[in-house]
Amino acid sequence: MPSPLFSITLILAAPAAVIPLSLAIARPRWAEYLNLAAALLVFVLGAPLPWRVHGRLVWGHGYLMIDPFGAWVTLCTAAVYLLASLYSIGYLRGMTDVRGTLHHYYALFAAFGLTMLLTPLQNNPGLYWICVDLTTIVSAFLVGFQRQPESIEAAWKYIVLVSAGLSLALLGTVLFYWGGTFTLGPTYAMTWQSLRAVAPHVPPPLLMLSFLLVLIGFGTKVGLAPMHTWLPDAHSEGPAPISAMLSGALLNCAMLGLVRYLGVLEHAGLGALPHMLLIVFGLFSLLVAALFITRQTGAKRLMAYSSVEHMGVVALGFGFGGPLGVAGALFHMLNHSLNKCLMFFGAGNMMHAYGSKDMRAIRRVGDYFPVTGTLWLAGAVAITGTPPFALFLSEFTILRAGFSTSQWWAALGLGALLIVIFIGFLAHFRRMFYGAAPDHPPHRTVSLWQTTPMWLSLLPLLVLGLWLPHGLWALFQHIAADLRVGAAP
Repeated sequence: MPSPLFSITLILAAPAAVIPLSLAIARPRWAEYLNLAAALLVFVLGAPLPWRVHGRLVWGHGYLMIDPFGAWVTLCTAAVYLLASLYSIGYLRGMTDVRGTLHHYYALFAAFGLTMLLTPLQNNPGLYWICVDLTTIVSAFLVGFQRQPESIEAAWKYIVLVSAGLSLALLGTVLFYWGGTFTLGPTYAMTWQSLRAVAPHVPPPLLMLSFLLVLIGFGTKVGLAPMHTWLPDAHSEGPAPISAMLSGALLNCAMLGLVRYLGVLEHAGLGALPHMLLIVFGLFSLLVAALFITRQTGAKRLMAYSSVEHMGVVALGFGFGGPLGVAGALFHMLNHSLNKCLMFFGAGNMMHAYGSKDMRAIRRVGDYFPVTGTLWLAGAVAITGTPPFALFLSEFTILRAGFSTSQWWAALGLGALLIVIFIGFLAHFRRMFYGAAPDHPPHRTVSLWQTTPMWLSLLPLLVLGLWLPHGLWALFQHIAADLRVGAAP
């Protein structure tokens, strides 16, 4: 196994090589397999990375850094990149309207993967902001890739709303830097470590204002309510593998920045209000998701509002803090990444087969598609936090963390809203699987390329729900200790 730094170099080089090769060769099959090979290499090297990075590794003249938390986000991204690359092959081969531009799709797809893999490696908060912005630019082209009026409108909405949020995040980043100048002089090397070191000497009102701006800014990218309004359109109108990448990987990359800034304020002894803000935004996200999930008619919009819910759960985990809260949030990031791939892949299959995004037109799924339907239904049970799947364990861990602090009222709210979402979400699947027969039976089959990534998404969720390896729990405790995110008061 190569050294961690050499592994990271290969992880970045693989998708970077796909971009010019796909455009130069301009053949769909070559582009498919080049991207798949790159994704496989990224996963093989990225999956063991969290256990191989024991401290902070800094290189590239101090601009690049990998720590256990960044390595964990890299693992989540690598898993989604591989699953979505597999699924893209079967999904796009059945779409005759994009065959002439598939090499463009895979070049953009690899670029999207590259920007998300770069994001957790940034040691400079300003460069981290640039990488998050790059993910927006690249993914906007993928959201509107099919060039339908709805997808183009969703891409523009995505750019406008997220750019507005990131403008606030940029202002917050500048204010964090300005706060450091009072102690370090007019110019200094802005890194996550330097911000933590100087934070106790910065006026508390300035720190709080800076954090509030980055919370709203990066919270827009995370999809926390009420900054979530771009997310249902972008997730529902883009191709299904892109929806999986947006939901399963990109949202984690944005959450990483919020947690790093939370650590800065913790170091200054100002963690009480930031913890409370994360708890409030997390609960409000769950409330909004519960209200919209119960009344959805679009299959992919239902999955999109589920993303709002689960990022709210992650925010609550970090808001509750402490070893339990952080461990639950980290575990939930991986579980949500895998589960949301499964859900969007199933939705993409059914939308193609039935020729409609409307769940009212998707009926008797289990009768027509026994394998895909069973996988999709199992994913729906898992995404609602039902045992024996892994999301039950991560949500239960976060609930335990909430009840172990004075914020027990938030834990009660979390439990109540999860029950409402469980009922509302599965009610839609009951109608799709056991409702009246459709007026027009499905006219498309589902290939092995489309079912294999569903199996690969579901099996880890089942295994981790029944058996949590000691090495995984030890890793969560190590990351929690490294982040130094204390428990909410």
